[in-house]
Amino acid sequence: MPPPQRAFPGGGELTREQLLEAPVHWPRPSVLEASLKALKGVGPSLADAAAEAGIATVGNLLWRVPHKHRDLTVVPVAELEPGKTATLRVEVLADPGRPFRRRGLSILTVKVGDATDSVRATWFNQPWLARKLTKGTQLLLTGSRDKRGFRVSEYEVLPPAGPVAEAEGLVPVHPATEQLKAQKIRQWVEQAIDWAPNEIEALPAEIRARKRLAGVGDALTAMHFPEQAEDVEQARQRLIFEELFLYQAVLAARKRAHRQSRPAPNLGEPGEGVKRWLDSLPFEPTWDQRNAFGEIDADLGSGEPMQRLLMGEVGSGKTVVALYSMLRALEAGYQAALMAPTETLAEQHAITLGTLLAEEATPFALLTGATPAARRREALERLATGELGLVVGTHALIEPAVEFARLGVVVVDEQHRFGVAQRRALDAKGVQGMVPHVLHMTATPIPRTLSLTAYGDLDTTALRELPAGRQPIETKVVEDDEREAAYELLREQLRRGRQAYVVCPLVAESEKLQGRAAEVEAERLGAGELSGFRLDVIHGQMPSARKAAAMESFAAGATDVLVATTVIEVGIDVANATVMLIEGAERYGVSQLHQLRGRVGRGEHRSYCLLFPEEAGEMARRRLQAVARESDGFRLAEVDLALRGAGEVLGTRQHGLPRFAVAELPDDGPVLVDARDEVLRLLANYDKLDAPELGPLLEAAHRRFGVAAADPIPL
Repeated sequence: MPPPQRAFPGGGELTREQLLEAPVHWPRPSVLEASLKALKGVGPSLADAAAEAGIATVGNLLWRVPHKHRDLTVVPVAELEPGKTATLRVEVLADPGRPFRRRGLSILTVKVGDATDSVRATWFNQPWLARKLTKGTQLLLTGSRDKRGFRVSEYEVLPPAGPVAEAEGLVPVHPATEQLKAQKIRQWVEQAIDWAPNEIEALPAEIRARKRLAGVGDALTAMHFPEQAEDVEQARQRLIFEELFLYQAVLAARKRAHRQSRPAPNLGEPGEGVKRWLDSLPFEPTWDQRNAFGEIDADLGSGEPMQRLLMGEVGSGKTVVALYSMLRALEAGYQAALMAPTETLAEQHAITLGTLLAEEATPFALLTGATPAARRREALERLATGELGLVVGTHALIEPAVEFARLGVVVVDEQHRFGVAQRRALDAKGVQGMVPHVLHMTATPIPRTLSLTAYGDLDTTALRELPAGRQPIETKVVEDDEREAAYELLREQLRRGRQAYVVCPLVAESEKLQGRAAEVEAERLGAGELSGFRLDVIHGQMPSARKAAAMESFAAGATDVLVATTVIEVGIDVANATVMLIEGAERYGVSQLHQLRGRVGRGEHRSYCLLFPEEAGEMARRRLQAVARESDGFRLAEVDLALRGAGEVLGTRQHGLPRFAVAELPDDGPVLVDARDEVLRLLANYDKLDAPELGPLLEAAHRRFGVAAADPIPL
């Protein structure tokens, strides 16, 4: 096969002579689906190990791009310069002596050489290498010369009869696993690289020409085996753009498929009932909330199913927006449901809705696993006949026994805690032939780069503005020698008539998990630092009636301190609470700490959040300091993304966040936004992504991300 042509497309026309001289190649994408066992030296056990690492086919292998390259241009031993990094191709000239120890170091030395000279090579803290370095072994060593010899930083044992050029120049270092060494993966890629031109050219020619992007096969070849260092970054940028572009194409196709599969009720314009409710609120909605009302109105009147993600800063009033969308359904003669992931949160939503609907006297039911049988039976009957228009509940709402007469709007709170099947089960409860409108809510502000990947198939609305009267919260990381001062601040607030939360990472003590358990800590505080004050406990393992009683007591001011687990993370709204004390703070993520902090500062009084770490490492302390320093949830989310990366922030498995082969977020965020814009431009110009003018774009996108082209991608 001739060497690959690496060239950039341009806007000018080619001459006849150039066209005749151009190499002709008909890609055969099917060859990339061949098993890895088609390569020399890949037996069943190695193929199984590779499959576990995500390398099942030759195509998978080519997209296993190296994370760096080593410059292994060989220097003769006689030309080594002291202190300068160099690579040697040498032979072991004598069996090594036994490693010896000095000042806690294990030192292994062996005499090596080439045709020009010899030198003693030294390894530190690798005594096991002695059995590999027998006389006659061929080595590729990278390191530097000092006064004692050649200090080895990287090494490779070469095959006895391999050609000299096999591992010289810019050599790729591929991501390895315990079973698969980087050298083995490189040897496989060396066999497979000639198949790279068979990769589907997914980018439309116009985009490639405008952005001066090389062909995908050329980019893959240069990514693995560049001729010069500059080729690597150029190839990487081309592959990053394609990967993010294709993923955005998949998300755009998913959104369109869902909207066009079945209609949703057309709820028309807001009526007088909703307007009266807005006027009855004891506060003025923020600009962000009014903007959200407008976006939801447009969705509900389109006849296509709303799929909107409402991201709200802590205390920004998401529940008001959610209730607005549900009242729109009721006013139009449909039913609405609010589904929360836990009984506690569902109960809190029921309390909040009761307050917000007091003027209108709108009936609704609470339906959870703890609902008494008689009350549950009555609610189910009224939902089935349409007599009951509004229901709040947990996943109990999607049980087969729950039937709706005319379900029009569904609000899913903390939607990332529900699986795809659970959310689709609500879709199936819509009016026959239609699906309900869905508003997804999250109290976790999501950076744009993540919203375009994890939630790119949803329209997004952000509530950044806090309602009038919200107080700033002073946040402090409390060290061990500062604990007593922190408790005194807490006691002073309680003496002033304020209330406080103490959050513990565990419900009860555990031998396996260290941490201040809620029940034990409540007893300790009641007998110690908070003696004389009224304490109560709440956690997720308590019966619903006991949890409700604890919350009601605290809300009524009958309890001074509520010792809790993260069950109070969302939904609790007590204006008199001014202190949030979090034990084992390093155990929580940034967004969770921010949400817990948001339980205070909801009234007119100055509030405090005290973070008590136990044994926090450097990364955990950086997260805690970020929370203490930054009060804006959206900016804090960006900091968290930069510190931990996309997969950890959202949880790759739970959110379906793709494991990109080349792209890395948030570093490649600007490329992601550019890719998104290009996909939207194509949709505006061609109306669909499988238009003939766009070639195999959509097919390639589905193949890359594991979805058959004909299958709708489930939300």
